[in-house]
Amino acid sequence: MRTLSQPPAFAPLFIAVALALGGTAHAAEPVSQDVLLARLDALAGQVEAQQAEIARLRAQLEEVELAQRGRGLPAAPMAAAPQPFAIAQAGAAPAADATSPPGAPEPSAAPTPAAAPVAAPVQIGQARAEENAERREQERALVVREHAPLFERTLTFDAGYSYSYYDRRQLALSGFLALDAIFLGTINLDQTKATLMTLDLSARYGLTDRLSLEATVPYVWRDTRFVSAGAGGASNVVTELQLHSNGIGDASLALYYQWIKESARLPDIVTSLRVRGPTGRSPFGLKLIQPDAENSNLNVPEDLPTGTGLWSATANVSALRTYDPVILFGNLGFTWNRANEFDDISPVLNQTVPARVSLGNTIQLSGGIAIALNDRSAISFSAASALSAATHTKVPGQDEEQRVPGSSVNATTLNIGASYALPSGWTLNGQLAAGLTPDAPNFVFGLRASHSF
Repeated sequence: MRTLSQPPAFAPLFIAVALALGGTAHAAEPVSQDVLLARLDALAGQVEAQQAEIARLRAQLEEVELAQRGRGLPAAPMAAAPQPFAIAQAGAAPAADATSPPGAPEPSAAPTPAAAPVAAPVQIGQARAEENAERREQERALVVREHAPLFERTLTFDAGYSYSYYDRRQLALSGFLALDAIFLGTINLDQTKATLMTLDLSARYGLTDRLSLEATVPYVWRDTRFVSAGAGGASNVVTELQLHSNGIGDASLALYYQWIKESARLPDIVTSLRVRGPTGRSPFGLKLIQPDAENSNLNVPEDLPTGTGLWSATANVSALRTYDPVILFGNLGFTWNRANEFDDISPVLNQTVPARVSLGNTIQLSGGIAIALNDRSAISFSAASALSAATHTKVPGQDEEQRVPGSSVNATTLNIGASYALPSGWTLNGQLAAGLTPDAPNFVFGLRASHSF
């Protein structure tokens, strides 16, 4: 039994409650100090038991939340938290303690005054759990908006800008070595530095909660600088020429359909079909000219193309899986290019060569992770690869198609992206891509702004 010199921290509250109850129920009977201490010990034991039950239920709740997050589900609300506090609010009469003397007053109403201060922690815990669940949904929506279309919105407007830079060098030697040390022939050192800027304007309309329609129109700016050395066999003679071109690119129309919505076992599965038309300037039939009469090694096109010149269709399958706070995403795509007949594909001046051109089909692979930093910002890391087969041409009179040398492409990039949601409703997405193969651009910088209405 505790002594008066060492009362527990909550002794004043329970002493006051016991005195009040004792004075109300038995005003005529004096209550001894030993009886009050006995009641105090009984109440202290009940509180300790309730605190232990609260700790046990809280540990179970944390285990459930961690298990659900590992399966990609949002955290469960704190529905079990009010149960321990309800024990204190019930006001059940505790059994008489073994140390209580016979005839001691019944402490049946003692827990009643403690019910009021218990409701506040319950409401605070529930509000905090609701805020956390809402924040997780906002974080997930921010990441999904960057890597998959939204289907719950009526209309979404996108404006994107990308800047690509290419730097290519080529050394061509035509001749032979004399005495294994002296080169006799012509030297041609070519360097091409190109920048490609594209402004995409897109509008996406949600037909249903699973089907969306999108239209995209790009505008292209091209700037290419050609550098060639070795005119007349002299490596110190360099000629440089810069070309500019701009115009509408190849417009496209796409359909998105969400086959599966994310659940405890399955990820989001979204398929799309995009059809692209030859609205841009075709690269076929552009003639090569010699801008410098003293340097026959430098031959440049008279204009720069802004499109492919062919119809194409691209089918994609995208998957997205949430593991709070990380989201995994991947994409598999295939592009089919429709062969077309051209009146002239020859780059030689004053020469016309009609032919049938078949661009190589392309397989696209990409995948990565996205991490939500908070309800307004997120970052992502991904890798993308595009493998294109060789281009073939068939001139009238030939029995078989001829493969164009060096036309197969393997373009692989490493991408780092970031997203930020403005309070005005606009979402900004930035991306930086670094080329990992010679066919890929040196780097690509992209910025996109989107708003849903």
